[in-house]
This record gives sequence, C-alpha cells and structure tokens, in this order.
Amino acid sequence: MGDVTGGDGVTGIFARESPYLERYVQLGVASGRVLSVSFPEVPDEEAAEDHDLLDRIFDYLGGVEEDDFSDVEVALTVPTDQRRVLERVRKIPYGDQIDVETLARMTSEIDHTDEDDLNVVRTALDQNPAPLLIPDHRVRDGPSAAPPSVEQKLRSLEGL
Repeated sequence: MGDVTGGDGVTGIFARESPYLERYVQLGVASGRVLSVSFPEVPDEEAAEDHDLLDRIFDYLGGVEEDDFSDVEVALTVPTDQRRVLERVRKIPYGDQIDVETLARMTSEIDHTDEDDLNVVRTALDQNPAPLLIPDHRVRDGPSAAPPSVEQKLRSLEGL
C-alpha cells in the first residue's frame, strides 16, 4: 500500500472544486492514510488545495486516467464484516459493475441468500467513508455514500 502523501506523512483536510461534479472533493488524511472522502458544496475552511491524491482524482474526473486508486491506503474504521465488503468493492475494476447479491457472493463470510447479510452489504456501502476510492458507484443496486448527483457522474464517467 502506497503512502498517499508521497512519504511526507502530511495530515489534514484537503479540498478542491470540481467543475465536473459541481461540488468540492474533500479528503481527510492522517499519517499517509485517507480517513474520508466527501463531496461538500462548501469545503472545510481549514482545507488546503494541494495534495498529490487530489491531482490523481482530478485526472480521473477529467477522463485523463483510468485510476483504480488500489495503491491508496484507506483507514477503514468500520466493523469487520463491513470492512470485508468494502475491501471487496475496491477490487471491482474501473468500468465494471456488479449488484449487491454478487458483491455478497464474492465477500468472504457473507451469505448472499441471507437477508441480514445483504443488509450488512448495503450498510457498508451506505456508510463507506471514502466513496470514489472505494468505488461504491460500481454496485448498481446498492446505496452509495456519495450524493446521488456525484454517484451518477462517476457512473457516467466510467460508462456504467
């Protein structure tokens, strides 16, 4: 797993306005790990604009780079079963999509025929701390932690 800060261990909040999303992309980073990705209409007043990961995200949003962000370390402070789901979501390739049942089937210790387990999958998607880096927009019948307009634009960008 690569250090998202280029090795300097920068900690803070970083945001940049995206004309494509018509919102800001905001990152929370600590010790080289992404804690959160959000899409506020107004960024945190403490947010800085310069971050290597924002550069990569903007290349992705501009259609310049088909980046899967798999080398970016995301700090997943969620229950173990949800972590397994989100780690599996990270492996869905750029431009591919699956449904909730398939995601459940592909996630260890989750039973795709059990409604409680399917709810664990939906909850993990809904509470995803880092949408885009954990591409919940590639799960077509599940919730996304990104606002609906952002989710649709991410899907459109990848031809989904």
